[in-house]
Amino acid sequence: MEGKSVLFVYRVMRTWANRDLDTLKKKFNVTTIHATKKILKTFINILKLTRKVDFVFVWFAGWHAILSLFAVKILKKKIIVVVGGYDVAYDPKIGYGAIGWRRVITKYILENSDKILPFSEFALDRTLDITKINKSNFEVVPLACDAKKFRPNGKKENIILTVGFVSHTNIKRKGFETFVKSARYLPNLRFVLAGGHLEKDAVDYLKKIAPKNVEITGYLPEKQLIKFHQKAKVYCQLSYQEGEMVGGALGEAMACECVPVVSTKAIALRKTVGDCGFYVPYGDVKATVKAIKKALKSNKGRSARKRMLKFSIKKREEKLIRVINEVLH
Repeated sequence: MEGKSVLFVYRVMRTWANRDLDTLKKKFNVTTIHATKKILKTFINILKLTRKVDFVFVWFAGWHAILSLFAVKILKKKIIVVVGGYDVAYDPKIGYGAIGWRRVITKYILENSDKILPFSEFALDRTLDITKINKSNFEVVPLACDAKKFRPNGKKENIILTVGFVSHTNIKRKGFETFVKSARYLPNLRFVLAGGHLEKDAVDYLKKIAPKNVEITGYLPEKQLIKFHQKAKVYCQLSYQEGEMVGGALGEAMACECVPVVSTKAIALRKTVGDCGFYVPYGDVKATVKAIKKALKSNKGRSARKRMLKFSIKKREEKLIRVINEVLH
């Protein structure tokens, strides 16, 4: 809609959120705000900027979303919130998700926003576990994979890859401990854990238990990360819990023809992988080792990429813009 303006509010900018930002810029006048830990200052800034726009678009139903919600209620504007990650998860065993007071905040956001956009059917199910309000307030807009940027290039190598931020929570949630322990049984293969280091003692723990064939890289620029995806034969997502991973590292790896090995515990991964990979019980090192061996010998890489081509950026863009126009009308 020509001439309409939006405030894009985010706490941490992830790849998929950045793609939505690019989509909004094609159709609307966009202002962005990074919600910092200075809550009062952030709220004042959101309030000032909301006065100048037609609607607010927020990624994840965290505290930054509730500040945005207060602002739109005061100023009688519209708000749209994307959900599907930690905000609607509930896994107290690993201390992850909308637990305790966070669940109360999430419920309030879900029940008072103009539109909630879960990024998968699984995310919708988790959302409806928190609130039972009318489903018409929700619309699933699936994530997308940038298969033009993430594409095969060159010969594959015997590299086993996993990607994610290293923290104590993620050691369990992302299955990093299982990944590192599996490397001990495959000493002739190169295992790479790529991702920023959020907690030094968590990194130290992984390094302590890791054999010599494990490389823990730390943060990598996107171009360098893509090269790892292109070289790796196998990508592991051995998680206890995940949201939809089409638009994340798993989907990007599959688009580069990596053969996926994923945990059966994180049931959302089935939507991404389908029959293009191998499944293992969560935390089962021996089963993971066997699956990696099978993945190395398989030819499922091409079918993995073909599957990702179905989740196009264009499809998400078209649906996102349609939903926004409906809200504004």
